[in-house]
Amino acid sequence: MSKSVVTPERFAQGMTFDAYVKYVGSPDNLAREGFSAYHPDAGSIGGPRKDNSAVFRERYARTRLADHQVAAIKWLAAQPDGPAKILVVSEDWSSDCRRDVPILARLAEAGGLELRIFNRDGKKILDRRRPDPAVAPDANHDLMLEFMNAKSGGEFASLPVVGVYTKDLRELYRYFEYPAIYHKDLVRGHKQAARPGEGDAQRKERDAREFLAMQQSPFFDLWASAGVDEILSALYERRILGAD
Repeated sequence: MSKSVVTPERFAQGMTFDAYVKYVGSPDNLAREGFSAYHPDAGSIGGPRKDNSAVFRERYARTRLADHQVAAIKWLAAQPDGPAKILVVSEDWSSDCRRDVPILARLAEAGGLELRIFNRDGKKILDRRRPDPAVAPDANHDLMLEFMNAKSGGEFASLPVVGVYTKDLRELYRYFEYPAIYHKDLVRGHKQAARPGEGDAQRKERDAREFLAMQQSPFFDLWASAGVDEILSALYERRILGAD
């Protein structure tokens, strides 16, 4: 296995949650390309980036872990070689990142874990399926290459990705994009499909309206909590069953 780029020095370069939220609303971040659409090969097409910092602040302010989640992360963190650090690769234009990053901050706080957040991209959005550090030296594509998401017969630079580590940066678990109970491709595919008699402009307007409503619904909170449950359950299984 090749040596990980997640060294203590590299981990320390990541942003805390507070620093990340401030960065999201900063001129430096807003000058970077945001997401507009997908290329057929799964790379992204860039577009203007909007300030999503208020969304992160609002979700963090009202997010609370369930009692069992707090107890679970405290128990796990207290075990020998238990979880001590969380690394997140994020882009604020991603609804999955806006859903999960605030609750991950709460999880880290509850367990006394150190959380660090990294952008995936540099000034330009990732325009191909597989990141290439040589093409975008201002991005964290070398990190992303360690966390490619294998699904649907391919590998994808999905967001967010979450790596959970021991104090000495031995990886315990990785989480990709969304929890298993959120069948995102099915749900989004249905919402994006044209309805009878609907023109393309009408379809796009309706889809945008319905997608925003879904993000503001209780189901987004449910999926955020489910992601935490998946992480905690996987960490418990590793603790009980041992590593491969």
